[in-house]
Amino acid sequence: MARNLLKNPSGEDELKFWELIENGGSQWKVEDMPGDCGHDFCSEGVTKYFATSFELCLKRQVIDLLAEGFSSDQLDAQPPVTVQDWYCGRTDCGCTYQMTACLLDENHEVIQEFRPDSVTLDPDCDDCSWKEVNHTFSDYGPGMRFISFEHGGQDTKFWDGWFGVRVTGSSVTIEV
Repeated sequence: MARNLLKNPSGEDELKFWELIENGGSQWKVEDMPGDCGHDFCSEGVTKYFATSFELCLKRQVIDLLAEGFSSDQLDAQPPVTVQDWYCGRTDCGCTYQMTACLLDENHEVIQEFRPDSVTLDPDCDDCSWKEVNHTFSDYGPGMRFISFEHGGQDTKFWDGWFGVRVTGSSVTIEV
């Protein structure tokens, strides 16, 4: 099984290793599963999640693949790159979720991007339980040296506190 290249994917170390791109409202917060008005996660090993607030919260990691031990030859062979994320809402407040993953060259220029449409969860018509998003990059050409992974969101009612989307269990893997 390929190793997860994201550090601190579920908040075990609070916000360490994450660059806070947007930190609005009451700001990012790490909470214990399942949290208020929350749902249990489908994997026993995940005990925490990142919670967003009433203004946009986005966080990112940029992975230096050469520093992670991959060779230029391995990367230029275009190995499959899989990104995965989990998100959910609260049962008492709607929220929005977004994520973007990019393969980058040595100058941090985008080679290929995965940006699904943002998702709105409404507890009146959704169960707001944990949902998975994943994507595998392939046939992207030579030159990948970095991977950017960014995700987050906010609540839809602008309530003070942490009523926005929750994210956890994120991963970036390369099959070499």
